[in-house]
Amino acid sequence: MKTSISALLSALALLALNSPLHASQADSRIENAARQSHVFKTYLHNDDITVRSGNGAVTLTGMVAEGFHKTLAQEVVSGLPGVRSVENRLEVEGASPTPNSDAWLRDKVKVALLFTPRVNALATEVEVYDGVVTLRGAAASQAQKALTTQYAEHVEGIRGIRNEMVVSRAPILAHRTAGEKIDDASVSAQVNMTLLNHRLTSVLNTTVRSKRGVVTVRGQAGNAFEKRLVGQLIADINGVKGVRNRMTLK
Repeated sequence: MKTSISALLSALALLALNSPLHASQADSRIENAARQSHVFKTYLHNDDITVRSGNGAVTLTGMVAEGFHKTLAQEVVSGLPGVRSVENRLEVEGASPTPNSDAWLRDKVKVALLFTPRVNALATEVEVYDGVVTLRGAAASQAQKALTTQYAEHVEGIRGIRNEMVVSRAPILAHRTAGEKIDDASVSAQVNMTLLNHRLTSVLNTTVRSKRGVVTVRGQAGNAFEKRLVGQLIADINGVKGVRNRMTLK
């Protein structure tokens, strides 16, 4: 008799877990987690993005201001617990940048500057003409100005850099608040976008997982330098507290 009651209770519990109500609650958690993520609240807050989840299948609809915002939103949502698939129907205001065009390269440079606290993307203007990048705006120091050049010139497809930034002694708006907690989905999204935009790591097949800010990266690197570079790039990204580089060498 006890066995029958136990089996019945187990069956009822399994039924509850698979009920529409449970699925609805899980989907609500996914939708809320996306909206409350660091990336959505920091970089995508001015975009009109609707996140709808049905049994873990997420659909993104709405309008974004920049081409890379569309990819960034998908990267974050894909990394949320419970997400099985993402259908990205987001539209970009105006025409979407053509691959390898100046507008496309400008987006890639913006991404390269966006996720590191060592430069100030908010105070940096980016223009691209015939593959040559012109940087304007304010830098907090000569070192930050030089570092901005370094990050920009490592973007795949860039032919040259002109840094016309002015070193300012006046306080510059900080990119993020020191010690700010960043969710793991946002950390992973930032890492993936950074590796995809770097000229030396864009072709590497990597998998990235973040847990409490500690990033584990796997895949194959062509040599020890590429493996070390991946680790250095990841360590310099907002929210990363540690790096476990599990890449193997070809």
